[in-house]
Amino acid sequence: MTHEEYARRALTYREKVERELRRILPEPGIGDVPALLAKSMRYSLLAGGKRMRPVLLLAAVDALGGGAGASVCACALEMIHTYSLVHDDLPAMDNDEYRRGRKTTHVVFGEDMGILAGDALLNYAYETAVKGVMAAKDKDSAVKALEILAKKAGITGMVGGQVVDVELTGKKPD
Repeated sequence: MTHEEYARRALTYREKVERELRRILPEPGIGDVPALLAKSMRYSLLAGGKRMRPVLLLAAVDALGGGAGASVCACALEMIHTYSLVHDDLPAMDNDEYRRGRKTTHVVFGEDMGILAGDALLNYAYETAVKGVMAAKDKDSAVKALEILAKKAGITGMVGGQVVDVELTGKKPD
């Protein structure tokens, strides 16, 4: 595959993920999700970025012959990534005021909504991923993929890595 072909495919995947994210994210003032929560989730998740994780997931799925539910699973993966950034930016962690050239979620919406927006993105990621699993033809493989996703995002994966980061930066209780 040439660099140009890869760039075209990556752009196609990114555009697909952006459309899907906008479709599946709750809209402020519509439905049962509190408007402020929906607004902070959308602010965090739709801030742009390379979308490298979902692009790689979609490319891998295509290379293996495609699969129903892959695009929502790619969106779930991006939600997990974004939740980790929202929480990482909080005052108790790295206390960043800017991400991707704009104010971080907790700066715009308050620390409490930063925490809740991150929590909501993580939980909504799993709600979304389950929809992808339900759409998959090979349910056993899809459930195994969901198990791997949960483990890699969890206490022995990303969250565990954040603990190491906190310990190494000296932000731990005595």
